[in-house]
Amino acid sequence: MADVRIDGVGKTYAGRAILSDLSLTLNDGECFTLLGPSGCGKTVLMRLIAGFETPDSGVISIGGEPVANAASGQMVPPDKRGLGMVFQDYAVWPHMNVFDNVAYPLKIAGVDGVSLRERTLRAVDLVGLAGLDTRLPSQLSGGQQQRVALARALVSEPRLLLLDEPLNNLDANLREEMRFEIKALQQKLGVTILYVTHDQEIALGIADRLAVMDENGVLRQIGAPEEVYEQPVDDFVFRFLGIANFLPVRRDGEALYIGGSADRWVGQPPDKPGALLTAGFRPSDVILARAGKGSPAGLPGTIRRASFLGAQVDYLIDIAGTLVRAALPSHECLARDLLFVEGDSCRVALASVHWFVGAITAGDRV
Repeated sequence: MADVRIDGVGKTYAGRAILSDLSLTLNDGECFTLLGPSGCGKTVLMRLIAGFETPDSGVISIGGEPVANAASGQMVPPDKRGLGMVFQDYAVWPHMNVFDNVAYPLKIAGVDGVSLRERTLRAVDLVGLAGLDTRLPSQLSGGQQQRVALARALVSEPRLLLLDEPLNNLDANLREEMRFEIKALQQKLGVTILYVTHDQEIALGIADRLAVMDENGVLRQIGAPEEVYEQPVDDFVFRFLGIANFLPVRRDGEALYIGGSADRWVGQPPDKPGALLTAGFRPSDVILARAGKGSPAGLPGTIRRASFLGAQVDYLIDIAGTLVRAALPSHECLARDLLFVEGDSCRVALASVHWFVGAITAGDRV
């Protein structure tokens, strides 16, 4: 069993509380992603679980056994916690070949030669580096070096794998490839994974469950990726899981207007009370049409920027003084005469809207 329980954990540095009374449970065998902005305490929490830091308060348990208890002073050393860890900077030894890098934890543990070789080669093969065990890191690509680090973390057959932004230093294609491989490994081995990142695409793509942490180290929402993405508890979560548009809406009696303009709100009515509201939506939620006689109902807008990005066209649209982003598939733009240029008028409908109480701007709480 490798479930992880974090109960009321706190950590302070130089008088500043990084984590305060934080509680979280990771289920055995799941890939759990901790998502939040830089400096929010994600890595601190991981180091507390690993045993590199001591909590000021609270208890951390792995597999039902306490490994850190601030009240009693109990602190199990990192090498006794049954875990592996991969950092974003690979941390492979340049003077050791692939085999020796991967085998190092087994050598430290005193594993005999035959078993050491079998387990090392099995780990090397597991991450797709079979036949490269005699190469030095300088002879490997960045993605291959990250695989070495992953194999080294797996060779001890840990019950818990901690991944701290391990794909940050890779290019976009390699990040995507490694993301799928890590998920496949997790499903194959059944190991519990805690994956720390600020990249929402990786978090959504790899997690069984994820938690969104704010800049103050507070967990704002925990749930399955689809649940957190489609049902954000607040605008912070909505903003952090992708590009967010916020359009101000005011209620005047029974009528709804865009910002301070005389333009009426058209579309899904708000499900929240209040005189000031904000409609939140993604660029992909925007449905565009050309303005003019016979055009479908929608909010009046003006194209301020048009960017052709290959598979999609990205538009910046002015709606009653608020700039919003829209993303349409290029083939749809071509088929429906929706290739706008700067200055064109358009109509904007929305496929989905998240309503928030109060006035929120795109620059709030970034």
